[in-house]
Amino acid sequence: MDVALEKRQVQRAYELYAPIYDFLFDWIFAPGRAAAIKHLELAPNDSALEVGIGTGLNLPLYPASCRLTGIDLSQEMLDKAIERVQTLAMPDVTLKVMDATAMDFGDNEFDKAVATYTISAVPDPVAVLREMRRVVKPGGIIVVLNHFKSQRRVVGLVEDLVAPVCTRLGWKSNLALQPLLREVGLVPELVARVNLFNGWRLVKCVNKK
Repeated sequence: MDVALEKRQVQRAYELYAPIYDFLFDWIFAPGRAAAIKHLELAPNDSALEVGIGTGLNLPLYPASCRLTGIDLSQEMLDKAIERVQTLAMPDVTLKVMDATAMDFGDNEFDKAVATYTISAVPDPVAVLREMRRVVKPGGIIVVLNHFKSQRRVVGLVEDLVAPVCTRLGWKSNLALQPLLREVGLVPELVARVNLFNGWRLVKCVNKK
């Protein structure tokens, strides 16, 4: 599928999801979100990037001393995140509409970066992770939380079968973890299963350049 076409599909999907996104993703996926931010190991005054910040559900999980930048492809999602920033009175948060495959940031600009439930919802996950590596300092932490293709043969076949439908809904059901990390050049220090039925994986890497 053409990347530009798929990107428009993702944008349309999240415009539709925006009103119900919090209901779907808050309580169901809360344990994974909390674990992801914890594994960033944020120190006072660290600069952090959240890719695909959506409506800002992770915002209350960040320490007050953190300097956070959040990006998302959907203005509708970010409008809700802006409201949340104002409610939480978080002065050191910057929100931007941005394509994660071509970030408008300099090299080595952030200490840490995280993407929760985002990598399978972008047209080019390899490009996104490469950009995360580029903007994170050497030795910085990159955390990815996502559903990845099951290593069990039967489940993996089912995920392949439903992949075309899932893509039209705005996400990939059969994104494989290890080939993705190899292509980007990331080596996981931690891979943990989280959430209901341990169906999602939290991946923590150190950015070794």
